[in-house]
Amino acid sequence: MNKDQPLDLTVHALPRLDASDANAQRTRFGRWQMLLVLLICAAPVVASYLAYYVVRPDARSVFGTLIDPQRPLPDLIGTAPDGRQHNLRSLKGQWLLVTVAGGACDAPCQQYLYMQRQLRESLGKDKDRVDRVWLIDDDVPVAPALLPAIKDAVVLRVPAKELALWLEPQQGHALAEHLYLVDPLGNWMMRFPAGLDLEGAAKAKRDIGRVLRASASWDQAGR
Repeated sequence: MNKDQPLDLTVHALPRLDASDANAQRTRFGRWQMLLVLLICAAPVVASYLAYYVVRPDARSVFGTLIDPQRPLPDLIGTAPDGRQHNLRSLKGQWLLVTVAGGACDAPCQQYLYMQRQLRESLGKDKDRVDRVWLIDDDVPVAPALLPAIKDAVVLRVPAKELALWLEPQQGHALAEHLYLVDPLGNWMMRFPAGLDLEGAAKAKRDIGRVLRASASWDQAGR
């Protein structure tokens, strides 16, 4: 080749995208945008699940005893005061503050029913996410004088032996000496100390408030 001869450069046009390629690119871009929006929307829910199920509170930082592993609601039939029967698993979908006592409901039982109501009321706008539950573990009829105090509570009579396979008291104590906390998925996850007094109830409220905040983005009032 002669060095003095100018180079013969051929200019080729850039390939043109046809309509189908352009539409495919727009579709892919739209999918990525939708995925990004979904991730942004899901982030609070994911964070809430992590806060409640993964980043569990240290047992030393809570007043109640964390149950590990958690125990799901049993497939157990209970009888309401009106005679209707309900499976305990039907109570899923709400936080449950549970007490256990015989139908005669002595003074400690009445005190726990009162604390249940006060604890729930103290939760303010979150109280509708919590149900009060009284599980009666004998055949003694409920005194008529107690009916006004339990009109907004879930009251079920259940077999004591089957109940004892689910809930467990602190060593040296009885089931009736505790309040128990069950999460909306139906898992017994916390037991409050026996002989709960007003000072203890205030500490229990802090524990309940903590788990309600941790589950706020995925748990709503009602089943």
